[in-house]
Amino acid sequence: MRYFIELSYQGKNYHGWQIQPDVITVQEKLNKAVSTIFQLNIEVVGAGRTDTGVHASQMFAHFDLDKELKGDIPHKLNSVLPPDIVVHNVFTVVDEKHARFDAISRSYEYKVWLGRNPFLLDFSWQIHSQNLNIDLMNEAASLLLEYVDFQTFSKVKTDVYTYNCDVTEAIWKQNGKELTFYISANRFLRNMVRAIVGTLVDVGLGKITKDEFRQIIESKSRSNAGLSVPAKGLFLTKIKY
Repeated sequence: MRYFIELSYQGKNYHGWQIQPDVITVQEKLNKAVSTIFQLNIEVVGAGRTDTGVHASQMFAHFDLDKELKGDIPHKLNSVLPPDIVVHNVFTVVDEKHARFDAISRSYEYKVWLGRNPFLLDFSWQIHSQNLNIDLMNEAASLLLEYVDFQTFSKVKTDVYTYNCDVTEAIWKQNGKELTFYISANRFLRNMVRAIVGTLVDVGLGKITKDEFRQIIESKSRSNAGLSVPAKGLFLTKIKY
């Protein structure tokens, strides 16, 4: 039988989702918890791979187990997981359903705090000495929906078969001093959102124009794009199946 896990985590203490040698990852901690609860060696498969320091308010993973679950499984898993990883739900799905390959959409939010806030240091990129033109940033962000090839915003050394992504949403919204970038697509490239945010902030600071932002997309060269903004402001917020 196949089971889905819905979870969230704070990424500060982890080198991303995916298991890697000699570092602590979210997948490693979840594997250990599931294996401990069921007294079997179980490996979970995640819906995607968040980078070091990136948070997730909604993440899914699946695992296979040849028995029906009984009792409060989320409570049991949370009792052995560290407090910065929380399981919200565990439920059965058809055996063919895949946490990664059956996801049709993923949404991210990037949090910018316009000023200084000691309580949000681990959850936002704080810009306190410069003014951003948010209208210009949104004009540039709308251009993302016109393109499918996002090689410009991909990490240079990455093993992908295509740089194509279908972006369906890209917009900045401000609520007081909190500025949030919302972006949704069928898939994302490694480091893509953080590179897009860094380049859009350059637009907002007047370093580049909207037309130059278009040229940067079309150049397909990472060196032309802006900086990769800090991971701590990035949240994976929604996965649709």
